[in-house]
Amino acid sequence: MTDFFSIYGFLIVSMLLGAVLGLSLYLPLMAGQLSLASPGFYALGGYIAAILSTQVFKTEGNFPIPVLLLEMLLAGVVCGLLGIFVGIPALRLRGIYLAIATIAFVEILRILALNLEITGGAVGIFGIPQPFETAIEYLWIVLPLLVISSLFVYRLENIRVGRALIAIREDELAADAMGINPTYYKVLAFALGAMLAGIVGAVSAHFLNTWNTRQGTFDVSIIYLTFVLIGGSRTVVGPVVGGMVFTALPEILRAAADLPGLPPWLAQFLRDSRLILFGLLIVVGSVFFPQGLVSPNLFKPRKFRQRA
Repeated sequence: MTDFFSIYGFLIVSMLLGAVLGLSLYLPLMAGQLSLASPGFYALGGYIAAILSTQVFKTEGNFPIPVLLLEMLLAGVVCGLLGIFVGIPALRLRGIYLAIATIAFVEILRILALNLEITGGAVGIFGIPQPFETAIEYLWIVLPLLVISSLFVYRLENIRVGRALIAIREDELAADAMGINPTYYKVLAFALGAMLAGIVGAVSAHFLNTWNTRQGTFDVSIIYLTFVLIGGSRTVVGPVVGGMVFTALPEILRAAADLPGLPPWLAQFLRDSRLILFGLLIVVGSVFFPQGLVSPNLFKPRKFRQRA
């Protein structure tokens, strides 16, 4: 068991971090907002933790866990405030126009990080101190974060705020006519998603030991959006499953190339074309699972599923 965790510990923690990132995109989608801004907030949270841990909270030996929790809190607050600042004008847009605006936001943050001295420019920040000796020990932070985030989003769906978000997603004009303020609730969902992405970024900076502009790009935005759209965008379980599956899938394809007995040409194809196969699986999933891998009807009683 020790050998298993030493080999696959990094992948396990990465899967759980991907699940939390999926939830950060799921929050604005609850209000029907196609936002691609989460990688920007994720990168910003990572930079906050990297700068604080290497330049402010310098310590000897292992990095103190209480200080890591403080960095997560600061990253969440800063990203949440920035989410409100960006969300108020951006969320007046809808559909593809909102997606383009949030992509522009991610690019602005990336260009700033490339040109600021404090972020290390294109090289980034290296040697971020570690609070744990091994990768699997990050479960002490990541697993409670995933559980708390999932319970929070699940509970949010079942109270007045969540019902207002779902009403806006289904028909914003009708929700507005019923007295729901669409701008308020859309900005709230956007800010909550930004906070969650920033917190994950703070943990990931320590986990990866280095942080640079590759953490927040357009390509990353599409991958994170896949977590929700293919995992399931109508239930809280969908982003969690999608984040874990699609984080592990490229590594599974890489490992498949090393299986004994495979013809050399097939092994070479899997090794060189795993990202192409990854994209094909996404296309197939979109066609055959339009509601995602996890359908919302899966968790309803049988009589409600039949009625639906």
